[in-house]
Amino acid sequence: MNRSKKNWEIYAPLSPEAESELHGYPPVLRQILYNRGYATHEAARQFLLAKPLANSDPFKMWGIPEAAQRIENALRRGERITIYGDYDVDGVTSTALLYLYLSNLGANVTAYIPDRFDEGYGLNSEALSLLKVNGTDLVVTVDCGIRSIQEVEFARALGMDIIISDHHHPGDKIPDATAVIDPKQVLDSYPEKDLAGVGIAYKLASALDIQLENTKSPAEEYLDLVALGTVADLAPLMGENRVLVRRGLEQLKYSQRQGLMSLMGVAGVHPARITATDIGFALGPRLNAAGRLDHAQTALDLLTTHDVFQAGKLSQQLEIQNRERQNLTRLIQTEAEELALREDSDTLLLFAVSPDFNAGVVGLAASRLTEKYYRPAIVGEIGSEFTRASCRSISEFHITEALDQCADLLEHHGGHAAAAGFTVRNENIFPLSERLKALAHEKLSHLDLRPTMLADMEIPLSELSPDLLEYLGWMQPTGYGNPQALFVSRNLKATRYRTVGKDNSHLKISVTDGYTTFDGIAFRFGEWANHMPQRIDLLYHFELNEFNGRKTLQLNIQDIRASR
Repeated sequence: MNRSKKNWEIYAPLSPEAESELHGYPPVLRQILYNRGYATHEAARQFLLAKPLANSDPFKMWGIPEAAQRIENALRRGERITIYGDYDVDGVTSTALLYLYLSNLGANVTAYIPDRFDEGYGLNSEALSLLKVNGTDLVVTVDCGIRSIQEVEFARALGMDIIISDHHHPGDKIPDATAVIDPKQVLDSYPEKDLAGVGIAYKLASALDIQLENTKSPAEEYLDLVALGTVADLAPLMGENRVLVRRGLEQLKYSQRQGLMSLMGVAGVHPARITATDIGFALGPRLNAAGRLDHAQTALDLLTTHDVFQAGKLSQQLEIQNRERQNLTRLIQTEAEELALREDSDTLLLFAVSPDFNAGVVGLAASRLTEKYYRPAIVGEIGSEFTRASCRSISEFHITEALDQCADLLEHHGGHAAAAGFTVRNENIFPLSERLKALAHEKLSHLDLRPTMLADMEIPLSELSPDLLEYLGWMQPTGYGNPQALFVSRNLKATRYRTVGKDNSHLKISVTDGYTTFDGIAFRFGEWANHMPQRIDLLYHFELNEFNGRKTLQLNIQDIRASR
């Protein structure tokens, strides 16, 4: 199997009608807005302002009225409430949000996050038994639970009530809980289906604001946590997510949370200029590192502490763990790649499991393989009795639907179209692998599997200006679902280039069209330094680079081709 080559496509020019409607905006911004589906003046205005949506009443979400009433009853009776979360950033921020929110209301509340290695994802009976012994009356899940049919029955048999709040795809049966909040339920008419787990937790807190007439510490004060979890979980940054993340980023610029200030410090993120990209590539990975290598309690403690000294200690601990995670991911990716391709170098689904893999980073290794080969990838750790695996996929193959077709072989599974996880008995690994590969062959064998890079427009270097960068800033927050603007410039000459990075895997380059010159950085394109064509075409983001106090405009290069 060869490393995938990318297709380049460029959006069609905007229509005359859209040109007229968007006339008040700069030409490049008009094209980008049109590409994102905003073809009228009003639609573009609403998108750029990112104002709260008119139809976002939390009580319109299925299960929230019942959940708010049950939590109000618990508050009045002094019952013990446990927030039961997940160990990724979405789960930890969800847990922190509801824990802090209810604590500020004077609730008898505690938080519980399972151990990835000993307990695995989601609700488990042993943890529920422990919570009951410790006096819990009400469990509120965040970012998990929608498929926990048996565990909810077990909790209720113990005498505990359960509220499920989740955003993953439900199975055929919904848990028999006191309330189930998940906008992906068939009967739920709430318009925003793509909220992250922390977004669902925020909607529940917003409903409690109304129910309890709370003004002491309203849900809006936790939008910084919503931004962290939403971006880190790759929820699409459109609709209500865009509104919440935009407002959350503003809070992060002036954060009063000791833990977040310390974390931004060790990550080299300047609060006043924080973007969704900083969350995705700097803050998120560090928060995730705790649950990947040890226990996510470290990340939760960081988000909830008021002690500046503890915040500094915890953020340094996460920094060290993140470096360990990076090294471990590289090692596992290399071994998983070899295992997956050993028998069939042209396989349409990469499957690699080993007792030597670390369950905390198998998802990252799978993601790297999917990025490299543009194939669904599954990487898992073989335990004494069970194998726990993470899956990453491509747009042409819905991985959770594929796992649904293998449910008879699995103990647990769940996820989204592009990412999922499962637990399987070791004796079922081989038949599971064969069935998934057969499903992939059925879906993908007739397709030209190459990732498509969709550029907003072709542009000469002379049009790249500080003004354009300001206009692009209006599109923030950018990320999954609202991608950063992507441009193509052709027939450029590389005037200088060299490899950079610890392993010389990146390319630093200067290019000119004969009139204008720009510097660029191309991550993981270091090999081009050995065979640079005389003329090249570039696909890139236009951005501001800040280094040692010096600000320069640069091209963040996503792909390179020899000019025709």
